[in-house]
Amino acid sequence: MKYISTRGKTAPVGFKDAVMMGLAEDGGLLLPESIPALTKDELAAMAKMTYPELAYAVLSKFADDIPENDLKELINKSYASFETPEVAPVVKKGEVFIQELFHGPTFAFKDVALQLLGNLFEYILKERNEKLNIIGATSGDTGSAAIYGVRGKDNINIFILHPEGRVSRVQKMQMTSVTDDNVFNIAVNGTFDDCQDIVKEIFADVEFKKQNKLGAVNSINWARVLAQVVYYFYGYFRAVEKGAEKVRFVVPTGNFGNIFAGYFATRMGLKIDKLILATNENNILSRFINSGDYSIKEVVITHSPSMDIQIASNFERFLYYLYNENSSKVVEKMAELKSTGKITFTDKEIEDTQKLFGTFSTSNMLTETVIQYFYNTFKYILDPHTACGVAAALEFHDANYVCLSTAHPAKFPEVAKKAAGVSPVVPAGISKLENLEKKCILMDCDTAKVKKYLADNI
Repeated sequence: MKYISTRGKTAPVGFKDAVMMGLAEDGGLLLPESIPALTKDELAAMAKMTYPELAYAVLSKFADDIPENDLKELINKSYASFETPEVAPVVKKGEVFIQELFHGPTFAFKDVALQLLGNLFEYILKERNEKLNIIGATSGDTGSAAIYGVRGKDNINIFILHPEGRVSRVQKMQMTSVTDDNVFNIAVNGTFDDCQDIVKEIFADVEFKKQNKLGAVNSINWARVLAQVVYYFYGYFRAVEKGAEKVRFVVPTGNFGNIFAGYFATRMGLKIDKLILATNENNILSRFINSGDYSIKEVVITHSPSMDIQIASNFERFLYYLYNENSSKVVEKMAELKSTGKITFTDKEIEDTQKLFGTFSTSNMLTETVIQYFYNTFKYILDPHTACGVAAALEFHDANYVCLSTAHPAKFPEVAKKAAGVSPVVPAGISKLENLEKKCILMDCDTAKVKKYLADNI
């Protein structure tokens, strides 16, 4: 399997090279040259598999340059750190199915991909006798999950940018309490989009990237998306076992990475009826699906900070397929976004999108109402991002909805307390953070200064 760029100007590469490249050298995002179509027999066999077995069944179709035993070992090692062997269990509350993706070491869905990515990096670097310097931006959970994925690993440094004052207290503590020599936390005076822009500008300097051996952990890295594809299969099969028929997934998303993984699963043959994109008041993706309005507005601070995003970095991957794999059209539209702050779509393109996706956006008030209702009814506490998804399921209730639960509620205790008057039980992995030493540097929103800091610390 070879990987190509959405912008069409990067030579095809194998899986291991795709993992190490992160962002394609032409500024595009990597995708497989073709999408494997699963047979009915394959899907029937997958329905009976454990999570690690299922992960191997999916990943082996895309990572054919890693020997079978090595890939199985990488997968098993990655998910051994989870609190449950199911990795991503599905529970039913009333008519709503909830897939709990928060059983990893940082209690967020990002662990599912980043535990694997950290092990892939270490494996490939050891094999090639190379070093890697990871740089990434986080709106909250990616940073801590990436740091936990590579902390203490050989031949890797990690630099994570987060917007100062715009991540939750627990998220900040999780990141800054990791004081390993290979971990560097940078708080930026700006928004998440500012942080992401800095990372993209640094990667766009191909000479600097090569000289400093830079790699990515953000969802621009194809391996991240691929790892997330697996839990759609697992969640679908578990929901069907529990009586679901017309299965729709509700996906809290700001970066389009999580829901793109679901879209990719459907392209492989998983019979998801529809994907519902759930978001907060930063609703650029919701506006796009409803009316084709993809115009950047000011970021609004909400109860669900991981979705306080206006520039969805994975959206380009979907555009590639929306434009029938026409790289020139993708380049044209990304240039339009950069110069005008918006992308225009035809009626046909909007119609094609609406066949695949539904959408629902929530306010802070509705988020609180849903958390309160769910606790009062089921004694089950939702984190605010998951509540955005559950709000959609409760609004539509015309199918069997699997809501992806993206974080443990203890990562956002203030919201649970305000909404339902209850404090989530705090896992030991979070409660111990308070007393740990912290390490972080505050910087201006300035790409040149961040580049200098990187160069000085590599």
